[in-house]
Amino acid sequence: MLIRVKLSRLGETQWYEYAVRFMLGGVMTILAGLIAKLFGPIAGGLFLAFPAIFPASATLVEKHERRRKEKVGLRGTQRGRDAAALDAAGATVGSFGLAAFGGVIWLVVPTNVPVAFFGATAAWVLVLRQLGGSGACRGGCASFCKKARLDRKPPLSSTGESLLRA
Repeated sequence: MLIRVKLSRLGETQWYEYAVRFMLGGVMTILAGLIAKLFGPIAGGLFLAFPAIFPASATLVEKHERRRKEKVGLRGTQRGRDAAALDAAGATVGSFGLAAFGGVIWLVVPTNVPVAFFGATAAWVLVLRQLGGSGACRGGCASFCKKARLDRKPPLSSTGESLLRA
């Protein structure tokens, strides 16, 4: 699976969907600030890293994939669920990378800031590559990606119609 940018997809999202993401992110930032005020910056920072917009993003991914399939006359329920599940797998891998980055920063910043930044970036890249974030499904998510098969074309009948209706 290659990472691609499709600017045409920006038009698929309604203004209110962006507003929901923005509001969830803002609410979590405010809560993280309050937690930092009450319990200190370490606790506040942990909550600031909370993926506040992930639930909204996952539902949008599912809805957009389902709509895309329905436009061509297919039921897209399973495809939407698979796409949202892949999005969740990616968020999980990203969370591990963020934890590695934060751990190196926390350990090394008191001694050398530039070394901490480069070391943390290296730790982040290593964790993502190890867990499958290198542009191709590898490591822990490989079996899930095989199951989802989002990039495969459906089998066709002798008349050229898709044999899959999901």
